[in-house]
Amino acid sequence: MSFDIRHANILDVDAAIRHYEKKDGVTITYVCTTDLRQSDRPADVFYRETPHPEFGNKYFGLIKTGDSIYITNADVVEDHNFAMIQDNDGAFWYSQCHHDCLFIDGKMIDGGREYIRFSGNAGDIKMFKVKNGQFKLESEE
Repeated sequence: MSFDIRHANILDVDAAIRHYEKKDGVTITYVCTTDLRQSDRPADVFYRETPHPEFGNKYFGLIKTGDSIYITNADVVEDHNFAMIQDNDGAFWYSQCHHDCLFIDGKMIDGGREYIRFSGNAGDIKMFKVKNGQFKLESEE
């Protein structure tokens, strides 16, 4: 099942995809923007179906610090839980990092991968995981 999930990417993900597809000769897709291992340091996360020939990872993250961009192994993204709220049009939204508090259509989500804080009914929260480069409801795993 496909979901309309909204993202707040840091970089131009289309330019990053073009760059790494040309460099590595494989299809690259943008997955999400999230903290990986460090709080409040979100990365734009990308996926490739085949492991990188040198490093062995299928996910990589691009992190911007000042004027520099760093690349990191982002395979850990499949271990994370993503709590999401749904807006009035049916799109899902997630807090990308520890202190990223979103208010959407009278609902709130906060905490990134560190914790889940929300307003509204408990039934308003849907839990997702990333698997093979796509978000899946936890109940579908």
